[in-house]
Amino acid sequence: MNKTVILTLTAAALLSTTDAVAQLKYPATAKDNTVDEYFGEKVADPYRWLENDTSAATAEWVREENLVSRKYLDNIPMRKAILKRLKETVNYEKRGMAFERGGKWYAYRNDGLQNQSVLYQMDRYDAPVSEWRVWLDPNTLSTDGTVALKSTTFSHDGKYMAYVISRNGSDWEEIYVKDVATGKTLDDHIVWAKFTKATWVGDGFYYSAYDAPEKGKETSAKNAVQKIYYHRIGTPQSDDRLFYQNPSQPLRFYEVSVNKEETVMYLTEAGMDNGNNLYVRDMTQADAQFIQMCSDSRYIYSPVETVGNRMYILTNAGAPKYRLMVADVSNPGYADWKELVGEGESVLEDVTFTADNRMILQYAKDNCNQLYVYDTDGNRLSEIALPTFGTTSVSGARGQKELFYSFTSYTTPGAIYSYDITAKSTLLSAPKLSFRTQDYVTEMLFYTSKDGTRAPLFVTHKKGIKLNGKNPLLLYGYGGFNVTYKPYFLSSMIPFMERGGVYVHAVLRGGGEYGEQWHVAGTKLQKQNVFDDFISAAEYLINKGYTSKNYLAIQGGSNGGLLVGACMTQRPDLFRVCLPAVGVMDMLRYHKFTIGWNWAPDYGTSDDSKEMFDYLKAYSPLHTLKPGVHYPATLVTTADHDDRVVPAHSFKFAARLQECQGGTAPVLISIGVNAGHGGGKPLAKRLEETADAISFTLWNMGVKK
Repeated sequence: MNKTVILTLTAAALLSTTDAVAQLKYPATAKDNTVDEYFGEKVADPYRWLENDTSAATAEWVREENLVSRKYLDNIPMRKAILKRLKETVNYEKRGMAFERGGKWYAYRNDGLQNQSVLYQMDRYDAPVSEWRVWLDPNTLSTDGTVALKSTTFSHDGKYMAYVISRNGSDWEEIYVKDVATGKTLDDHIVWAKFTKATWVGDGFYYSAYDAPEKGKETSAKNAVQKIYYHRIGTPQSDDRLFYQNPSQPLRFYEVSVNKEETVMYLTEAGMDNGNNLYVRDMTQADAQFIQMCSDSRYIYSPVETVGNRMYILTNAGAPKYRLMVADVSNPGYADWKELVGEGESVLEDVTFTADNRMILQYAKDNCNQLYVYDTDGNRLSEIALPTFGTTSVSGARGQKELFYSFTSYTTPGAIYSYDITAKSTLLSAPKLSFRTQDYVTEMLFYTSKDGTRAPLFVTHKKGIKLNGKNPLLLYGYGGFNVTYKPYFLSSMIPFMERGGVYVHAVLRGGGEYGEQWHVAGTKLQKQNVFDDFISAAEYLINKGYTSKNYLAIQGGSNGGLLVGACMTQRPDLFRVCLPAVGVMDMLRYHKFTIGWNWAPDYGTSDDSKEMFDYLKAYSPLHTLKPGVHYPATLVTTADHDDRVVPAHSFKFAARLQECQGGTAPVLISIGVNAGHGGGKPLAKRLEETADAISFTLWNMGVKK
């Protein structure tokens, strides 16, 4: 590669956006002659070499692109002030709900600016913080906060706790074990696990893993043939017993779960469609085999509780918005399941069992939660009143009298309540903030998409702003994989909203907000619906005076990064700033890396048919960029350890966008070091990235302070 001459961006050069861009020079990115053929059509891929994320050439390109981006971003005058303010607005205590294991209580807590939350142990759930004992502090597992705690599971006798960690944001996981009596971490250590938890049975646990990848290909090699192993405490991983594998179906996920009495085991098989297959084994019977309970993998079947031989299963089979079913271990086939709670108008998301034969059912209406109390015969008894529209989570256990729920919204930090089954809620904790949440307001509005589909928008801003079309507006969306992004507290958006900014979350088809039909309406040959929804939401906000084209930014990550990439290539005239993060940008090759094949039920693949290939190519962000088009100011973000959406997607997209840009707006790519897809990312890194995004957005809208 030719070396790039990088011009220093001085403060004087940044007196205006135009001056800054005039001096911005991108690395000279080499091109090769790579061409693929799909159904007789040849498609060039000249930046294919950037897929090799371990090559010296790619490393040099990353270094040079980061130099250009950092010089630009660090010289935006307001960035330091925004970062300083971010550290103030997120610096408040955050607590998780308490849970009981083996007679002790545990809860997560972050004192404000810790990179990772700490797991504490206490003798009672309402103990003052002074009595909380540090049980596991992930911040001590690395010097820079890049080791994240993914999950913990306790053995049913309370003797051990297994904990799962990941390093540098990778999907690869490691499992360690703590002795509860002594608090010591044992010698047991599991590597190359992925998408798993520890499922305890006796004096050991089951876990899911892959064979170790080829050296140097840990973050890009295609993962195949997931296996389930059993590990006995005190033995090396090399002695672990292979419990289950299915080499005839290498592109599927397998995991087991067990009830607390260790009498019933479930095997879940997923990855072949939008749902899963479910198997059950009666562990009280010697040499009992798994029996298949259901076989239509278009639907989701999730065991939520097992009481004796009675199995409670949440499913969307025959009920797009989900229903609660009951089955018997001795006669587990789907045809013999009985409906306990039928499908309603809202989406049934979760079921929590508690004491006195009660269940808490969590529903979602218009992407906001509702909580109802039921008895175990399926009768609704009461509703748990919530402060406003927002998001809840419930913590409880069968037979446990203590029940907790959390609540948050765009203007409400996470509060924790205890709930008395006689219908009384008691506030246990609420954060104390350094700013006034009552200065901000959230509106729920509804927009209409291109084909007449109606969906909600959540619009949050400072009270009293003038809707004159000159408000900087950041529009966020996702729209895929049956995922819902519910209201959450916007502490990181305060510096943006303090400067007159408006933050908007758009509900889009492809998610799970209105059930499985809503999800399917944004998949495969209907994926364009998602992009149409997002564009329609943007146009609605402009028409209502919340913003205008010169002050409109869009943001999304992963599948949401694809959303931003597709919308900015289809409507480059509509947006001022685009912020695609860890996006799926090459729709013709996404399924060839790590677990990309698992996205085929939502996307389809270029190998499926000529119709599917043509459809994917028509919206693939990488393939729809055109030379000479005036594209919006764009900040692409990815990470060197992203083994979910490999960074090559963003690398190739950024290189092509820099090549095609016909206007003066900047095209930058920021590549995180020792970071992954986003899960478990240290708070310090998240704040730096947020400061980049906000300052880049405002600067390119002409906001200078």
